[in-house]
Amino acid sequence: MGPPSNSGFYVSRAVALLLAGLVAALLLALAVLAALYGHCERVPPSGLPGLGDSEAESSPPLRQKPTRTPKPSSARELAVTTTPSDWRPPGPWDQLRLPPWLVPLHYDLELWPQLRPDHLPAGSLLFTGRVNITVRCTVATSRLLLHSLLQDCERAEVRGPLSPGTGNATVGRVPVDDVWFAVDTEYMVLELSEPLKPGSSYELQLSFSGLVYEDLKEGLFLNVYTDQGERRALLASQLEPTFARYVFPCFDEPALKATFNITIIHHPSYVALSNMPKLGQSVKEDVNGSKWTVTTFSTTPHMPTYLVAFVICDYDHVNRTERGKEIRIWARKDAIANGSVDFALNITGPTFSFLEDLFNISYSLPKADIIALPSFDNHAMENWGLMIFDESVLLLEPKDQLTEKKILISYIVSHEIGHQWFGNLVTMNWWNNIWLKEGFASYFEFEVINYFNPKLPRNEIFFSNILHNVLRKDHALVTRAVALKVEHFKTSEIEELYDLFTYSKGASMARMLSGFLNEHLFVSALKSYLKTFSYSNAEQDDLWRHFQMAIDDQSTVILPATIKKIMDSWTHQSGFPVITLNVSTGIMKQEPFYLEKVKNQTLLTSNDTWIVPILWIKNGTTQSLVWLDQRSKVFPEMQVSDSDHDWVILNLNMTGYYRVNYDKLGWKKLNQQLEKDPKAIPVIHRLQLIDDAFSLSKNNYIEIETALELTKYLAEEDEIIVWHTVLVNLVTRDLVSDVNNYDIYPLLKKYLLKRLNLIWNIYSTIIRENVLALQDDYLALISLGKLFGTACWLGLEDCLQLSKELFTKWVDHPENEIPYPIKDVVLCYGIALGSDKEWDILLNTYTNTTKEEEKIQLAYAMSCSKEPWILNRFMEYAISTSPFTSNETNVIEIVAASEVGRYVAKDFLVDNWQAVSKRYGTQSLINLIYAIGRAITTDLQIVELQQFFSNMLEEHSRISVHAKLQTIKNENLKNKKQSARMAAWLRRNT
Repeated sequence: MGPPSNSGFYVSRAVALLLAGLVAALLLALAVLAALYGHCERVPPSGLPGLGDSEAESSPPLRQKPTRTPKPSSARELAVTTTPSDWRPPGPWDQLRLPPWLVPLHYDLELWPQLRPDHLPAGSLLFTGRVNITVRCTVATSRLLLHSLLQDCERAEVRGPLSPGTGNATVGRVPVDDVWFAVDTEYMVLELSEPLKPGSSYELQLSFSGLVYEDLKEGLFLNVYTDQGERRALLASQLEPTFARYVFPCFDEPALKATFNITIIHHPSYVALSNMPKLGQSVKEDVNGSKWTVTTFSTTPHMPTYLVAFVICDYDHVNRTERGKEIRIWARKDAIANGSVDFALNITGPTFSFLEDLFNISYSLPKADIIALPSFDNHAMENWGLMIFDESVLLLEPKDQLTEKKILISYIVSHEIGHQWFGNLVTMNWWNNIWLKEGFASYFEFEVINYFNPKLPRNEIFFSNILHNVLRKDHALVTRAVALKVEHFKTSEIEELYDLFTYSKGASMARMLSGFLNEHLFVSALKSYLKTFSYSNAEQDDLWRHFQMAIDDQSTVILPATIKKIMDSWTHQSGFPVITLNVSTGIMKQEPFYLEKVKNQTLLTSNDTWIVPILWIKNGTTQSLVWLDQRSKVFPEMQVSDSDHDWVILNLNMTGYYRVNYDKLGWKKLNQQLEKDPKAIPVIHRLQLIDDAFSLSKNNYIEIETALELTKYLAEEDEIIVWHTVLVNLVTRDLVSDVNNYDIYPLLKKYLLKRLNLIWNIYSTIIRENVLALQDDYLALISLGKLFGTACWLGLEDCLQLSKELFTKWVDHPENEIPYPIKDVVLCYGIALGSDKEWDILLNTYTNTTKEEEKIQLAYAMSCSKEPWILNRFMEYAISTSPFTSNETNVIEIVAASEVGRYVAKDFLVDNWQAVSKRYGTQSLINLIYAIGRAITTDLQIVELQQFFSNMLEEHSRISVHAKLQTIKNENLKNKKQSARMAAWLRRNT
């Protein structure tokens, strides 16, 4: 708990919440006491309009939180209570949405965090604040609801009705009889003695206090870090989606936009940043005589509460001007001096200019600040005028030249700048349409990068970064569509919307829309949408309406239905379709994609079909767009002849969000073309064929042999991203770690090594002769690790030798850095092929590094040892000695994941399970059971494992472990059947 606030006394936010339930029984007694206390004299604090010294007069009584101890004062106060739902009458505070009685117009907000450089916080920090909220009343009400959580209310007044043009000096007051909190629904409730008048404006004046925590990254939070050899601290904010209420009482919904005047009081050695440029500064003296700086900022545009931002820090910055507007990048002084922010600075201005030109709408604010925090769990946040990033996704170090970090920074900066239009300028009306900002920002990050890097393979990168992952997770039984019809969410449910479907499926929807229209029409519709709803809010139907307007204004693009009907079929239902083409008959059909489809499974009704755009190629030539707008349809033009040169591929450039299946003849024709001339099929479609075929075979749409046939041509494949797709699907982690796969391993080894020569020779030569040539080859940087790791796993002699060479050079001369894309593999095989001498070298490196990412990398490498005694020693260190006990890397789980380590870890747990549980927690024991039991295939093995670990687990854990082990067994049995078929095919084809 921090020091007492200047305006009163303080109770911990956490304590108030924890004890709220315990004190519920006291509420009736408090109500009686409240009646005895009566009104009190209080001197309102000054510094905001309407709170000047001349206004000091009687304040309405407040009800004090029952957990608070009365302060020593002659003035008596009533308590502010927190009321559990079962102790209060039913009312609007039980609803998840604010009632529409008040509309916020403007906030005057002042925050005063007690952050001092000479007294760094130990976990938490006090802040106080005041806010005046101008509201318009729409419905007569004597109950005011606004959001507030984890704050103490020190004072509450309502002034008005306000008279335009007369100022606030002569307005009256509406007495506040009571203030209480509905904690479960996160409301502050003001009970008034008389109702507000519809059509009139009022000003709510609230004083509050709370705590800032270092370990929480919601609302206001702290970073404690080291810069220029000194320990320092900063304060920053993260208010999206619903955390503004953690910082100040507000109307915390995205449609309730308002303007903000923000004032931050801070220590003179710090700089304060907010959404708008600094307006002025003054000096304030506290009760102890200490001087503080008062920084005020210009008025913001209309914006939602989740975009409000604050930072107080001791940082340096670099800046540039773009089209008359200042761009500043803030970071630790060391990072600025080292030039680590220069790359971000150089791409930020041109990105703003590109999007301004694309949408013909200028960036709305006079400045743009970007700040890099030492620790930021959200990675990046688009706050209007003050974007916040984690250092790891903004700073570019010299050592990063052989990582994908440069392109990663480009994507994330572009994404957040894209939000300045999608989300900030035009905001979704409610969180059920969050994809309108996240999906389009995700899509346009690729458009920005493609514009500035035209040589990048745009389709392959979109597949690798977006499509590959989301298609693996999405299916017909997923409970979540991109756009949700339900509008009432709990806060936790809103946070769950920030997922793969919102971002990646949302981006895929935008890309598909652009694909079946054209770029000009797509951008034209977006311009109209953005212009119409600037500084306002929109819903999905608003977007479709503007697309329909653009379509109706031209005659080139003809659609089979309205844009709303087409796109709603994709955004309002979960999953995606599998499109199957019979090339003999030209019949095309659609069905939902299910994970592990069973025979004749279908939940598709006549209302659940998708309206599917089919862009396609025949014999290498792009064909006209067609539409599959019903369950099944005939396309005679898609029939193929007996000619060896006749083949068809659906879903040109993979712009459609679906997978494609063919009849046996269709797959056969594609196999023939790949073996005869693979380059006749574009790279993106070689990727597509492999990924679709393996996914469809895994989920029972086609036979595994059909997918394997597509790999025969690979000796001629020189595109590493295609190889990466093959290996990700073929050489899975289960296959690599399954010790029972000795039957398939020699067959797969012989089959793949015969085909790996070309691609291996290309990249092993680059690594040996000019590894820096890879620094701008993004697809190689993300693919090389899988290629290198598979080659070594298969025992390719040159791979093992190259690993040994690189490892030895690094050990002898640490300045000889191992190329980052293959560092994991090289370190692992350096240990696997070495002795305890090499292991001790890695242990020493681990001990001396402070970088968490490097520690994790080294820990995994040390688990690659084939020596049981070394692995035992490793685990012993993990539970008993520094430096392992100072970080959260679970060494026991890492060891258990390796082939040798599985058995070593099992024996180690017998003797040390209490120490392991104490070090890593009970859940780690459960994870270890799964790791050790990952190869089980019989009920007897499950019983043996459960007996083995029975004394380590509580009863409820035993039940969940049994269910999980049954799932593992069933999955292994399925994989065993699949592996047997793969082995039979490999025998026939090696």
